[in-house]
Amino acid sequence: MSGPPLKDSVVVVTGAGRGIGREIALAFAREGAALVLAARSEQALDETRAGIEAMGSVGVVVPTDITHPAGVQKLAERTLEQFGRVDVLVNNSGIGGPSAPLWEIEPADWEATFAVNVTGTYLCCRAFLPAMIERRSGSVIIIGSMTGKRPLWGRTPYAASKLALVGLARTLALEAGPYGVRVNVISPGPVEGERIEWMIKKQAEGRGISAEEVRRELASGAALKRLVPPGDVAATAVFLASPQASSITGEDVNVSAGLVMY
Repeated sequence: MSGPPLKDSVVVVTGAGRGIGREIALAFAREGAALVLAARSEQALDETRAGIEAMGSVGVVVPTDITHPAGVQKLAERTLEQFGRVDVLVNNSGIGGPSAPLWEIEPADWEATFAVNVTGTYLCCRAFLPAMIERRSGSVIIIGSMTGKRPLWGRTPYAASKLALVGLARTLALEAGPYGVRVNVISPGPVEGERIEWMIKKQAEGRGISAEEVRRELASGAALKRLVPPGDVAATAVFLASPQASSITGEDVNVSAGLVMY
């Protein structure tokens, strides 16, 4: 009997130190994949690696700031030196950016949001795609957000950066498709965890309402009347990387409990 479809595949996950990134890394480890873990915090990456190794999978920690082209290139080189290939690239690194009306946002904060969320994704794709193209096989997954499509007070830099990723993915899917490389976006809704609690707090402060009221709004607006467990996003990433999704590319997949359906 053959093993899981992703067993022994090589998966790179950026922003793998905590939150959704950690969940995604652990989900691929359960499938028997070898993981290359990238983020700025080596301590957080070590914690993720410990979880991966507890499952009997391989985890390699490569501290990386994805806004630095040379650092991203070293990440790709380290991956290829150790494993000889890369099968899946999960572009998960991202920052929330400032939370305020657009006219109160400083240009430096706007640019910093795009530097991580958009340019960082571009740099990672640019570094890893040549190896995928050479092998004529690969899956690129980009973690976007429902906020790129659904207005949310005070979040213009984040919203603009996340919607930009949809355009990036669709065009890249067209360019990379002839080489057997697929590119897809996952747009999570409000995912349980630290990030959503920060966002709820900022929404409450900016709009003059309670945090509980913001939380109720998010849950009540969703078809399933709840927030999204991070494991659901991770499971979607595993599916999109698997052979079962071999005809899916250029798509933007909502994992939002029905808060966004477009």
